[in-house]
Amino acid sequence: MTQTFMNSERIPDPCVLVIFGASGDLTRRKLVPAIWHLEQQNRLPEAFALVGVARRDWNDDLFRQQMRECLTEFVGEIDSTALDAFLAKLYYIRGESNDPSTYTALEAQLETLDRERGTSGNRCFYCSVPPQIYLDIVSQMGHSGLNRQYYNGHGWCRIIVEKPFGHDFDSARDLNRALHRVFAEEQIYRIDHYLGKETVQNILVFRLGNSIFEPLWNRRYLDHVQITAAETVGVEHRAGYYDQSGALRDMIQNHLLQILCIIAMEPPSSFDAESVRLEKLKVLRAIRPLRIGQVDRYAVRGQYGRCSHEGREVPGYLQESDVPLDSRTETFAALEFTIDNWRWQGVPFYVRTGKRLKKRASTITLQFHQPPHLLFARADAMPPSTLTIRIQPAEGISLSFNGKIPGPDINLGTVDMDFSYADSFGGRTPEAYETLILDSLLGDATLYSDSEWIEKSWELLMPVLDAWKAPSSGAVPTYASGSSGPEEADALLDQEWRQWTQL
Repeated sequence: MTQTFMNSERIPDPCVLVIFGASGDLTRRKLVPAIWHLEQQNRLPEAFALVGVARRDWNDDLFRQQMRECLTEFVGEIDSTALDAFLAKLYYIRGESNDPSTYTALEAQLETLDRERGTSGNRCFYCSVPPQIYLDIVSQMGHSGLNRQYYNGHGWCRIIVEKPFGHDFDSARDLNRALHRVFAEEQIYRIDHYLGKETVQNILVFRLGNSIFEPLWNRRYLDHVQITAAETVGVEHRAGYYDQSGALRDMIQNHLLQILCIIAMEPPSSFDAESVRLEKLKVLRAIRPLRIGQVDRYAVRGQYGRCSHEGREVPGYLQESDVPLDSRTETFAALEFTIDNWRWQGVPFYVRTGKRLKKRASTITLQFHQPPHLLFARADAMPPSTLTIRIQPAEGISLSFNGKIPGPDINLGTVDMDFSYADSFGGRTPEAYETLILDSLLGDATLYSDSEWIEKSWELLMPVLDAWKAPSSGAVPTYASGSSGPEEADALLDQEWRQWTQL
């Protein structure tokens, strides 16, 4: 039986959530379903409203009908009375992101909601739009005064910005500067949906809520750490965007570096945004910078190639629609990071991600040192003990170690102790956006990135991006679709006892 030790549930202040890009796919698939679930869990204030802003020629009624259809599609069977009550809290503003009249109409709607619904001037703005539109929205909010906090003595204001946050170090810095001209840093919430996943949030609880694990979390006991985010699908309908991004920008700069920081950070003084963010930033600052001449040693890229699968031809990356035939964009990236501090000196962190790989899996594997003297088997015959955190699918944590197989002889076998979220806690696992939206309404930025972390992460990766962009970098290796990636990635694990975890 699972015992619960928890704080009382937090409920935000009365407020309005404004979604720019309310007619888009993210709003339909993720945001509105997340808000619905929060409403049904009684995690939203009674005085709450949602205002959608988009270019579509909709009104309140048509917007509500569209959201009714999306909830039916992505949530499933819903009580009609509860659904009608929820949809009554939705409103719509039609307008262009760069048109001042859009923001005049929005301000009028927000003031009406303050009077009629008692939302108290508290406003959270979600930019569910392409990155090139962020600056239009931010600029117009500044001109219209929608960025104001505590106007006439009350009302907070926050803005949520989706990734990608910049394309490189310079663009990220410029975007931060543009945001800071209109908003204070404490008003800005840079979202990374990976940080909203239950398993990612549980890493710190697992480490710091159990005294048996934290003493092992260092160079004395760990040989290396692997972080993997593998996908079986290709670029699909995102080819146009993906060719301008690539695996390094799409996954490593944000999701996987965030996970690395959570794994490697020192215990914070308290579990609040400032303390947690500071410790994560310290990790980035401790990572040994790469020089362009070192990139081939510490970074590997690849593109998935054409293949046959189950009797049909599967296109390679260069055969995908909207991908140039001479594209050098990587669909696979693997890097080795060295953290130069007392806890992690000599413990490499290996990070890899790729599309069209053998299996869909997001995992963190901590491999322990072999015993100093092997009594029972050769070193190559006795697998090392590992601790694996499964982010998706089948969220959970497993500890793998060696045990004696029953019988008169000393024969060893691998044993797994496994914790599964589904088996232990049951019920529906909240979507990442539920947690992150709720935290933004509560003013809790613990799971959001700040400007320093964003810029430092780009700074660390720029030598790799510059080296791969250079004409002299050579051809991009190909790997077979359905494989574990290019063979060149194996060379990153420079010791004979180190191998990538199997997909």
